[in-house]
Amino acid sequence: MLRVPPLGEDPDVDETTRNKAVVRRLVDEVFNAGRLDAVDEIFAPALAPSAKLWIAPFQASFPDMRMEIVDLVAEGETVVGRFTCSGTHLGEWLGNAPTGRRFESVDEVSIFRFEAGQIVDAWGIEDNLARLEQLGLR
Repeated sequence: MLRVPPLGEDPDVDETTRNKAVVRRLVDEVFNAGRLDAVDEIFAPALAPSAKLWIAPFQASFPDMRMEIVDLVAEGETVVGRFTCSGTHLGEWLGNAPTGRRFESVDEVSIFRFEAGQIVDAWGIEDNLARLEQLGLR
C-alpha cells in the first residue's frame, strides 16, 4: 500500500506532490484493487459517503475495472487527472442488464480539490457514450 505522508511530516514532500500521490492511491487501491475501505482515508469525512455511493455500484457492475493514469497535473490544492478506464460488464449498470462485453480505454477527466491531504471536492467527466457503444448498449 502506498503511504502518503501528511504535509509537514516529510519536508521533501510538497503539497502538490502529496496531493498527486493521493490521487494515485485512489486509482491503485480503490479503483483497481477494489478497496472501498480506503475511501475513508482518501476523502474528507463529509465527502467519503458520497464517493462510496458512486464508486461501489460501478465496481459491482464492472468488477474487473482497471483505471490507468494518463496525466496528473497539480497546482496548490487542485489535481487534474486524465485517465482511461476498461472493464467487463458483469453487473447491472444504468438500468442495463449485464452484457458480458468489455469496454476498453474510455476517457475520463477528474478535478480534485484537497484540504489537509484529503479530497474535499471532486468533479469528473467520462465518455459514457463510448462506453455504451462498446458494450452494445447504444
